[in-house]
Amino acid sequence: MQRLLSARRPRALAALALAPLLALSLGAGAPAIEAGSTALAVSTASCADPVTSAPTGPATVSTARTAFGSVLVIGSGDYAGCSLYLLTSDQAHAMTGVPFACSNGPNAIGLPCDTVLWPALLTLGAPIAGRGVNPTLLGTVTRTDLPGLPAVQQVTYAGSPLYRFFLDEAPGETDGADLFDPVTSPTGIWYLVNRWGLPAPGRAHLGLETAPVDGTGSDATVLAVSMDHGFVLLPDGLFPAYTLGRDRHRGRPMGACQDECAAFWPPILTSGQPDAGPGVDQDALGTIVRPDGTHQVTYRGRPLYLFSGDAYIPTLPYNGGAASINGAGLMTPWGVFNTVPRLP
Repeated sequence: MQRLLSARRPRALAALALAPLLALSLGAGAPAIEAGSTALAVSTASCADPVTSAPTGPATVSTARTAFGSVLVIGSGDYAGCSLYLLTSDQAHAMTGVPFACSNGPNAIGLPCDTVLWPALLTLGAPIAGRGVNPTLLGTVTRTDLPGLPAVQQVTYAGSPLYRFFLDEAPGETDGADLFDPVTSPTGIWYLVNRWGLPAPGRAHLGLETAPVDGTGSDATVLAVSMDHGFVLLPDGLFPAYTLGRDRHRGRPMGACQDECAAFWPPILTSGQPDAGPGVDQDALGTIVRPDGTHQVTYRGRPLYLFSGDAYIPTLPYNGGAASINGAGLMTPWGVFNTVPRLP
């Protein structure tokens, strides 16, 4: 694994080696260093650079074409062209005022989420709208939780705080796209952002996954969705898909899991018609439009969801670092969620 990471992301590997846990798992022995240390600095600007100081001017946000469509990028300066992401579980902060999901709280990697793993896009003054960006959707939110920094302003778009990703090194890279991230608290999904401020997930791909039920039970083969498309530790990883028992009204799909429910059971999103892999009926796949304008995948008319309790990253102690089916049959305040078995 060390050879794979070294070939893919040399500077990112150096940053990861600072975390005791990953240093052990990757065979490195570097000690942990505070996020604000100059030892993290690199000689030339990279999209992977951590945030180590307050901003000195306004940030510019533009759009660029990618395999996920036209998405937001940094528009000028040293990081021009670097991809920008939103985190779905940051909605909990907007709804309730709880801490940001990507913050400086403890995590299994041992490095701050908001300055090292997903460096926040900061600005001094109002952010500037570049090509393709709606200036009315740009805003800021005050962050007082970035380690080593005073109170600073983070750029928002359509209300969502914007971040870079530490495995994106060059402009145009999108290694953080659709990353189902257990390191954040609460768990969330990182998406690229389209010009309307909505997630840009690309075309969803549905397949079959075989994994133990509740992590330790017998294996089950269930409908699953491919996530983490560019993530070197789990490229195109499969995660179980769930339906909600009450997700119909008079025979029509509702997408009833919204707001707080969606924080625990994120909808499976797509850009365009979802794609079926082996063992999945393409004709059974469809979409509905959710109230926020995103397109949710359906299977035989039933909207599909992920379960936050299934997120994992190999080598990290979330769900044992391996795939498992933890949400099957769970009774929740919003109803019962169930997996979708493979066709006979």
